[in-house]
Amino acid sequence: MTSENTMPVKKAFTTRKMVTVAMLSAIATVIYYLDFPVPLMPGFIKLDLSNVISLLAGFSMGPIAGVIVCLIKNVIQLIIKGLGTTMGIGNIFDFVTSAAFVLTASLIYVKHKTKKAAVIGCLIGTLVFTVISLPLNYFIVYPIYFKAFGGEAAILGMYKEIMPGVKNIFSALCIFNLPFTFVKGIVCALVTILIYKPLSPVLKGCN
Repeated sequence: MTSENTMPVKKAFTTRKMVTVAMLSAIATVIYYLDFPVPLMPGFIKLDLSNVISLLAGFSMGPIAGVIVCLIKNVIQLIIKGLGTTMGIGNIFDFVTSAAFVLTASLIYVKHKTKKAAVIGCLIGTLVFTVISLPLNYFIVYPIYFKAFGGEAAILGMYKEIMPGVKNIFSALCIFNLPFTFVKGIVCALVTILIYKPLSPVLKGCN
């Protein structure tokens, strides 16, 4: 009798979780499209806050849910926009870095589930997010951008327009992209920490 009664509850929870993940993925996709250029950065680099939604999913339903939101968001955009001349490398880069960010932050938070754990998780997640972006950009993403956008000199020229003293792509990534990625992670973390507590009852289905 006990087993029969708990099965529908477990199934309902799973269904609710799937619906919530789908809803958050849709919201993250919309926010992903609402990116905007950033001052003192080349025009092809834009800021979006979709990782806030992925973090909300990770904190409320576990790290895997957060990673799934990152994946669905990028898959939907790839389906709508197509691979393009860069073969979807921007989306792949976003998924890998965002998933690492969300996975790290969520794993730390769900272990303790305190505000302190959320802050620590987001800080460490931001560091992981920032550090892995450098080798991925330098060895994978930018070589593809060179082929798609007129060569290394053309890309470097965009940085030189902002800072003429930039010598090469590696220094450009260190001077521009690393701080940008870190600030992006911090902004997403701050927004998540501010809004998670009032939204958590809804995300967890307690209301």
